[in-house]
Amino acid sequence: MFCGNYAQGTIFPAPNFNPIMDAQMLGGALQGFDCDKDLLIDILTKRCNAQRLMIAEAYQSMYGRNLVEELKEQLSSHFKEVMVGLMYPPPSFDAHELWHAMKGAGTDENCLIDILASRTNGEIFQMREAYCLQYSSNLQEDIYSETSGHFRDTLMNLVQGTREEGYTDPAMAAQDAMVLWEACQQKTGEHKTMLQVILCNKSYQQLWLVFQEFQNISGQDMVDAINNCYDGYFKELLVAIVLCVRDKPAYFAYRLYSAIHDFGFHNKTVIRILIARSEIDLLTIRKCYKERYGKSLFHDIKNFASGHYEKALLAICAGDMDDY
Repeated sequence: MFCGNYAQGTIFPAPNFNPIMDAQMLGGALQGFDCDKDLLIDILTKRCNAQRLMIAEAYQSMYGRNLVEELKEQLSSHFKEVMVGLMYPPPSFDAHELWHAMKGAGTDENCLIDILASRTNGEIFQMREAYCLQYSSNLQEDIYSETSGHFRDTLMNLVQGTREEGYTDPAMAAQDAMVLWEACQQKTGEHKTMLQVILCNKSYQQLWLVFQEFQNISGQDMVDAINNCYDGYFKELLVAIVLCVRDKPAYFAYRLYSAIHDFGFHNKTVIRILIARSEIDLLTIRKCYKERYGKSLFHDIKNFASGHYEKALLAICAGDMDDY
């Protein structure tokens, strides 16, 4: 099922926007004896990212203090993660998430998969630049040192941002489908590499054709074939690429559902997806979620989160009681 074919966010530029007034109100909310969290939610989730950055500038010149640092000091736990996350420009937010996925004990492979399997070439270039600026570190080198095997090779291919755009060649699609079918049967290192090269470099339009041809040749769905043939994070990454090619909002709906239900509410994943997709396709993701899983995203967040954390997530989700 293809849920939507156009980009739809839940957060838009606020009309009659006044960054100085917003900065003043935030100043009042943060300076008081008791931080006014409702006001923070009301302002920061009702402005688009570009407007939030203007508020941060106004705040700095008005109070001589950094708004992000103030939020970090005044807030705590998951609520802090949401409010601080909203203040990053999208490439910086991706860079921040990737850095934290690789630093510290263990690597959060699912975060690497979510981001690198779903971003466009342009988004990947900007994210690499932001990563370098923020952490004085090279994203490719960090991925190389924190991962291994064919999983690493595939991530390294994706992070190049060299996917063809808009190009299709039906004759080539039949050949590529044969290569993929062979790769699912042979499973040698060489075949894994060929599989990865096709999935990471062909355009989305071309891969649509390849997957149709694959179905014709093998009688199998591409995702089922990968699931049957491979395992571990390599398999997870390949499946994510295929799902993103087919229907990106549906992929994120599936990731949110599993983050909420399979892991007893995996906060980091829920926060990351809601913030990253809030101005792109979160409305479409919400529709997919409801159609696919019967309950709305609004309902499931309400069930699992609480307090100001829940309020902030629901404000980004922008669902209403009809959604419940």
